[in-house]
Amino acid sequence: MEKDDGRDAGRDGPGDLRDPWHDALATGWGEPDGVGTPAPKSPAVPVPEGDRSATDIYLQVQASAAFQEVRRRYRRFVIPGVAVFFTWYVAYVVTATSAPGLMARPVTGAVNVAMLAGLGQFVTTFLLTWAYARHARLRRDRAALDLRWAVFEQERERELKQGASGDR
Repeated sequence: MEKDDGRDAGRDGPGDLRDPWHDALATGWGEPDGVGTPAPKSPAVPVPEGDRSATDIYLQVQASAAFQEVRRRYRRFVIPGVAVFFTWYVAYVVTATSAPGLMARPVTGAVNVAMLAGLGQFVTTFLLTWAYARHARLRRDRAALDLRWAVFEQERERELKQGASGDR
């Protein structure tokens, strides 16, 4: 077996870019979206006719309904998550500075309210990170991958047309 034989053995060569996301994580695909039905597949971005630049392709994707849906899903999670976590953090800091007696109140042994609240900050950080990753996997990753694939296909067609017109 040659050194080059392996995961990419089926590729035509080092410049073969037919599937640039072949090793993208596929976890969460086809999993329920929280209501017991598979998450809907985002519609493909229409390929315009004619010679278009890469900027035009990206602007078209940005204006597409599929891209707007991915952004809407992102904002629907991130904005409330940031608001809740920031409120919890500010409440901890304000309470620590304005009510030191409350924060110094012992809970058990040498553990006081301030220690529990501080550890709670770490716990909520990890919980928010886990919730964000899960939300991204279940609600956005597939749609974003479909958009990336549509852009890749449009760029590839544009490059093929440029190459064909340049060969003449």
